[in-house]
Amino acid sequence: MIVGIGIDVASKERIGSLFEKHGERFLKRVFTEVEREYCLSFSEPVVHLAARFAAKEAAYKALGGVGPIRWKEMEVKNDERGRPWLTLHAATKDLADSLGVSRNHLTLAHDAGIAMAEVILEG
Repeated sequence: MIVGIGIDVASKERIGSLFEKHGERFLKRVFTEVEREYCLSFSEPVVHLAARFAAKEAAYKALGGVGPIRWKEMEVKNDERGRPWLTLHAATKDLADSLGVSRNHLTLAHDAGIAMAEVILEG
């Protein structure tokens, strides 16, 4: 059974501006160490940061857009084939558990300066 669906887009330009303006402070506030290391390993890290930002927004929407959710309690990792997956931590995981979420699905895409993410929560 589907518990929630969330979708979001993030502009590479917007995320790039935040990164330029706030630098490390922005990165540490929004992204986990694993996410930062992954994104910064690319020659164009901003597109990967934008995709992860969109994923976090999509997860928030899939969870109902309410609750004590913090950016770093939603973490996007990649498996050995590069496929993204979403891990929830702390209060965000507790919220998902209370909604009966047992599995989630994440897809990311980026093109023409826009990153998109969709999260589907199953129970």
